[in-house]
Amino acid sequence: MTKPEARDQALLVLYEAEQRTGTIDAHTVSAKARRVIEGILEHEAEIDTVVTRLSKRWTIDRMPVIDRVLLRLGIYELGFTDSPTGVVISEAVRLASSYSTDKSAA
Repeated sequence: MTKPEARDQALLVLYEAEQRTGTIDAHTVSAKARRVIEGILEHEAEIDTVVTRLSKRWTIDRMPVIDRVLLRLGIYELGFTDSPTGVVISEAVRLASSYSTDKSAA
């Protein structure tokens, strides 16, 4: 079995942290995944402000945990890295398709 990509690793660690009320265990992930995790945590308040502003009919606390983490990941990459927009969107859809519901990917 191959090691998951950095985005997958970051998503899974952040999801687990949300489930465990903030405990982060990132020692087994790649350096790239660790940078993404640290970046999201550093900018979490700003990212959550964007999620809240753009969400319709859903507060951030009512969102499924995996969807909330997916949004944080995508917004972090779009706003705080030089990752190409098309790649970020494509990867967000891929991750949603793999780890959440069909509706989440849409």
